Amino acid sequence: MATVTIPDPSEVTPAPAPPARTPWWHAPGRQWRAFRDQREDQVFLVLTLLIGALVGLIVVAFILITERFGARLYPVASTYRRLLVPVVGSLAMGYLLYRFFPDARGSGVPQTKAALWARGGRISFATVFGKFFCTSATLACGIPLGREGPAVQVGSGIASMLGRYLGLKPEKVKALIPVGAAAAIAAAFNTPLAAVVFALEEVVGDLHAPVLGSVVLASATSWGMLRLLLGNDPLFQVPQYQLVHPGELGIYALLGVLGGFISAAFTRLLLSMRSWFLRRPQKTVWFQPVAGGLTVGVMACFVPQILGVGYKYVGDVLNGGMALKLMLLLLALKLFAVTISYASGNAGGIFGPSLFLGAMLGGTVGTLAHHVAPGYVATPGAYALVGMGAAFAGIVRAPMTSVLMIFEITRDYAVIVPLMISNLISFFISSRFQREPIYEVLAHQDGIHLPTGGARIQEGRQVYQAMHAATEVLDAHATVQEALNKASASRLHAWPVCDESGVVAVVSLSRLQRPSPKERPSNC
Repeated sequence: MATVTIPDPSEVTPAPAPPARTPWWHAPGRQWRAFRDQREDQVFLVLTLLIGALVGLIVVAFILITERFGARLYPVASTYRRLLVPVVGSLAMGYLLYRFFPDARGSGVPQTKAALWARGGRISFATVFGKFFCTSATLACGIPLGREGPAVQVGSGIASMLGRYLGLKPEKVKALIPVGAAAAIAAAFNTPLAAVVFALEEVVGDLHAPVLGSVVLASATSWGMLRLLLGNDPLFQVPQYQLVHPGELGIYALLGVLGGFISAAFTRLLLSMRSWFLRRPQKTVWFQPVAGGLTVGVMACFVPQILGVGYKYVGDVLNGGMALKLMLLLLALKLFAVTISYASGNAGGIFGPSLFLGAMLGGTVGTLAHHVAPGYVATPGAYALVGMGAAFAGIVRAPMTSVLMIFEITRDYAVIVPLMISNLISFFISSRFQREPIYEVLAHQDGIHLPTGGARIQEGRQVYQAMHAATEVLDAHATVQEALNKASASRLHAWPVCDESGVVAVVSLSRLQRPSPKERPSNC
């Protein structure tokens, strides 16, 4: 009889479990990641074209909203609406910016540069939405700021979101920031070549950046979308330019001098006002923009041309349709209205206002010169055109962008030499009176210190590669003894000091242990 041996259950080797099956809905994601990693350059190229098209659509919407709603909200015939609409609009948008969209205040260009150089190319959806909505409403309510700077942040934000959503590497996401910026400027100004130069000159800081090809493609695509939807009309209708007499070059040089002084005055006034507002208590931030809205509303009761960006009136000056007294009045009022509107925290940029100020200044100089020597001086519109470039070069500090922008607006090569003369002089004088460019100082006021010039493209290890999260911080409101007690139990040698606004300082252990001047014994 056969013996049957029953194996011990503890000695039985279990059969291998069948491999876990991945859900079917995960398959497309795996396929996309494999395709993206194998064809990274092709994916980046297609994404560049998509960004150009999307940003072009959004900038067109930006233009239509700000122009059409503005015309209905504050009609010229209604004085009380010219007063109330800017006040109510700035109050409502000030609360939204404070409560929901704090990164959407101001121009957008410093924030875009901060995203590129300090935040790994990250711009959130909330910032993009808030920037578009709040800026559209602010400008539609008559606040005299520009839409081009905000469009740069919106375009760069769309590029950043798409890059991160598709899982691109951080380096590729950062490379998309200037792509979105160029697409925004190309559609906002109808100047694709100037948009490329601006993205490289101002945002990247390197005209030979490797991302040049993608920037060109995005700019051309966005410009094509603008033409498809709004036609091929330039931003301004400008008559044919001509240099009547070589002696006019001296007048253009004088215009450059005046443009430099106006640019420096505008920059210093804006920065000093903004510094004052930033020193106010935190609880007042949400209604600070009302200062700009109230100022604009009171001015608009008497001079309605002060409302909005004012491109219509720039067109009048370029075509010789504005009186000398009105140009002088708008130059003075607009300078003050723009600076207080921006400094108080309204959403909007300084691109458009700089062109407006330059047009009024150039039109004034041209009118006076034409009155003195009508047979030797061109029409005031020619000087207004060059004045726009001079003010832009002095305020924004992007001289190459300025030259190309005015050239693309006029589509006339004859304007280049007077434009270069005025731009160079304005840029030199402005930089002598205000050493740091306006966007860098605005970033500094927000606690962001960005690299400049060649420092941006230095090779070797970068700071973000050595950074790590702060695990221990000191409260700015704590006493020195409390900070010492916390530091004595730590292995670190220095700590960031934070308050409600963020990091305000870095303090070392040796500095905490050093007695203050009041505690040191007197030698007397």
